[in-house]
Formats: sequence, structure tokens, C-alpha cells
Amino acid sequence: MATAAPAIEAVRQARRRPARRRRRVVCSLSVFLVGAFAARVLLGDFTITVADFVRILAGADIPGATFILMEDKLPRAVLGVLAGAAFGLAGTIFQTTLRNPLASPDVIGVSLGASAAAVWGIIVLGLTGPALSALAVAGALIAALVVRVVAGPHRGYRLVLVGVTVAAGLTSVIQYLFTRADVYDAQLALRWLTGSLNGVPWSTIRVLAMLLVLLLPLVIQLARAQRAIELGPDLASGLGVPQARTDLLLILAVVLTAAGVAAAGPIAFVALLSGPIARALNAGRASLPAAALVGAVIVVASDYVAAYSVPDVNLPVGVVTGALGAPFLIWLLVRGRTGRSAP
Repeated sequence: MATAAPAIEAVRQARRRPARRRRRVVCSLSVFLVGAFAARVLLGDFTITVADFVRILAGADIPGATFILMEDKLPRAVLGVLAGAAFGLAGTIFQTTLRNPLASPDVIGVSLGASAAAVWGIIVLGLTGPALSALAVAGALIAALVVRVVAGPHRGYRLVLVGVTVAAGLTSVIQYLFTRADVYDAQLALRWLTGSLNGVPWSTIRVLAMLLVLLLPLVIQLARAQRAIELGPDLASGLGVPQARTDLLLILAVVLTAAGVAAAGPIAFVALLSGPIARALNAGRASLPAAALVGAVIVVASDYVAAYSVPDVNLPVGVVTGALGAPFLIWLLVRGRTGRSAP
């Protein structure tokens, strides 16, 4: 036992090192998120001091500042955190569960499923509010089911190709719906499709927050077997992780995506970027908390850039995230990192 003690201690140290790094990454990302949130809320064309921010939250009515903070800056920042976290979690679950860095909701058609359903609800049914959000969730679930059934048990290139094909078909549906829309509905649907945090009411933000509160405990419980799931379905089953658990985790990821899209639109490439960035920061290990924080930082910071980078122009946040994500997607394709398993 005396001779084995150094080896045992070395194993313990090796196991503690990733945990310490993960805690450092999460703490650092939390600091970045607080900074991005503060910049989005306090800075810009109309600056608000920290003292006034606290007074307004406590109920004080400061002319001009109260309206700008409570009706524009704060809801955008809060929605950016919630939607970014939802997209970051969903993207990482897709990528780790399907063992493919391209298998994000943006690429395989889940986000477009929610978008197509919502555009149909806006233009054809005239829906708004909770009914439109519920329709977007249903559209995402249907798109995910179609991709899953057509791709079958295959996980590599075939799943991505099926998803891209489904996304192309849904894009055609959206384009057809635009030919039937009047000018007002077309403008509303186009702004919604781009992904925007502007003008979202507090009621919608509260619904998204409640969904995240309900879904996060389930995601945390199911994701405890994430390391085994990354090994592939056969090895995961051999380690006691049934396929039903993996499928349920994917369903929760679809619902997270749909909830984020229903609240803020399909903010491009946040789900694709969050997981790989979090994995790189965490020395190659997947981390759902880190991915959620990365997604929130990307959306909040991109919304600040979209609002103030061009004078007198308030761009949708999806324009900035799309400009960030497109080169990353091309880089993945050039490097050929499309999956860890055979198609």
C-alpha cells in the first residue's frame, strides 16, 4: 500500500485538475457576462449610472432614464442572456450527443423548423404572442423528428446532409409564404427571421425564463452521463446509458432551441459557436455551463455591437452573429471536422 500511495495521489490530482480548470472557466465567463450585461444596460447613446440603475430597479421614476432602461436596454440584455444560454446549451447537446461539431440546430434545420412555423403563423393565421411561440416549438419538434427519421441510426455526414436538405426545403416554404404576405406582415416576419432582441415584451421574456427554470434541472440530470454519451451509442449502452436517455436529452435540446427562437428569432450560429468555444477554453472537454455562458456572452455582446457599431442604425443581433459564425462554419468544413464517427 505504501508503494501504491504516490500512484493513487497522482490519479487524484489528475482528476482534480479538469475540475479546477472547469471552475476557472465558468468563473471567468461569468465575469465576462456581467461585464457585457453592464455595458449593454449602462452604456450606449444614453448612459445610465450605476446609482440610477439601482434606484430605477428599486422603483424610482427618473424621467427619460426609467423608460429607456425598463423598456429598451434591460429587456434586451435579459433576453440576450436567456436566449444565448438556451442556444448555447442546445447546440452543445446536439454536438456532443451526435458526436458532430456541425450538428447544431442552425445547420440541421431545427431552428428553421421553428422559423417556418412562426412565419406561417404570422402570415397565414395572423398569430401573435403565446400562440405564435407554441407554434414555433411545434415546428422545431416536427423538423427534428423528420431529420431523425430520415437519417435513421446514422450520425456522421448523413445526418448533417439530411438536416441541410430539410433546412433548404423549409427555406423554400418561407420564401413562398413571403409571396403571399402584405407589406406589414412581411416586415414583421423578416425582422423575426433575422433574430432580434428589439421590442420583445416582458411577458415573452418571463415565459422563456420559466421554460429555462423548468428544463434546466432535467438537462442537468440527463447530462450527467454526457461523457459516456460522447463515446457513441454502443459504448454508452454498454456503460449503462440507455438510448432513450440520449433521445430525451435531444428532445430537451430541441425544446430549448424552439423556446429561444420563439422569443428572439433564430439568432444565427450562436448554437454552432458556443460549444466549440467552451470546449477550447476547457482543454477539449465539453461543459454545458460554460457553453451556456458563452452563448449568453455572444448574444449580449453582439447586440451591443449591432446597436452602436453603425451610427443611427440599429442592426438586428442576428446580423452580427451571422458575420461571426459563417467564417467558423467554413473553417470547420475546410478542416474536415464533421464528426468523430463514421457516417
